[in-house]
Amino acid sequence: MPPQTVSLPPPSSRPLVKGDADVVPRIVPVRRTGRWAAAAVVLVLLALALNSVIRNDAFQWDVVLSYFGTVPVLRGLWLTLWLTAVVVVLGFVLGALLAVMRLSGNPVLQAVSWGYVWLFRSTPILVQLLFWFNIGALYPQILGVSTVSLLGPVTIAVIGLTLHEAAYAAEVVRGGILSVERGQVEAAQSLGLGPWRRFRRIVLPQAMRSIVPPAGNMLIGTLKGTSIVSIIAVQDLLYSVQLVYHRTYQVIPLLLVATLWYAAVTTLLSIGQRYVERYYARGTAGAR
Repeated sequence: MPPQTVSLPPPSSRPLVKGDADVVPRIVPVRRTGRWAAAAVVLVLLALALNSVIRNDAFQWDVVLSYFGTVPVLRGLWLTLWLTAVVVVLGFVLGALLAVMRLSGNPVLQAVSWGYVWLFRSTPILVQLLFWFNIGALYPQILGVSTVSLLGPVTIAVIGLTLHEAAYAAEVVRGGILSVERGQVEAAQSLGLGPWRRFRRIVLPQAMRSIVPPAGNMLIGTLKGTSIVSIIAVQDLLYSVQLVYHRTYQVIPLLLVATLWYAAVTTLLSIGQRYVERYYARGTAGAR
C-alpha cells in the first residue's frame, strides 16, 4: 500500500503546539526612521542655537546678572505685577457686568454692552492710552480739579488698560455662561432656587470650566501688555530697564533682564492656571 500523505493546515490556521517555535509569529517593531532623524536634526539645531547664545560675548551675561536683582528693576517689576493684578480684577468685574447686560432681556442694555465691546475691541490699546493721556485737551478740569493733576500716568494706565480688558473679559464671561446647558437652569428653577442661588450654585461652577482657560491667557497677555504703558512714562519693568540702558548704552543685556523676568513670571502664572483648570474640571472626562 502506498504511504499516505497528510497535509497540514497553514501555520496561521492550525493550533500552535508547544515547542513549535517555527510557527510563532514574530513581532517586528515599526521602524520610525524619519521621526528619529527629525528629532536628531532638531536637537542639533537647538544645541547650536544655545551654544551661540551662551558663547556670544555680545549678550554680556555678566551685565545681565549684575542688573537682574537691582532695586530699579525690582521696583519696575513690582509696579508691573501690581498693575496687572488691578487691571485684571477691575476688568473682569466690569466685564462680568457687561456680560450680564448683554444676556439680559433689556434691548437698551444689550445695545450698550454690544457697543462698548465693539468700540474697545476695534481700537488699538496704544491709541486708547494716548487718548486718555491727552484727555486734558477735552476736559481741562474734572470736578473743579485740573485734569493733569487728577490723572497721573499710573491712573491713566489703570483706566486705559481696564477699559480695554473689560471688553474682552465680557466676551469670555458671556461665552462661559452660554456654555451651561439650559436644562441645568430649568432644573434649578423647578427646585425653587432663586436667581442668585441658581447663578452661584449651578451656573457659575459650570461656566468656570469655560472661563478659566481664556481668562488665564488674558492674565498672561495683560502682564506682557502692561509694557505698553512705558510709552506714557509709567515706570514699569520695561521702562525701568530703558532708563538704565539710556544711561549706560547697554541695550541688549538690559532687554534680556526684562525678558527673563517676564518669562519667569509668565511661567509661574501658567503653572497656577493649570492647577486652577484642574480644580474646575473635576468630574469631567478631560480633567487631568
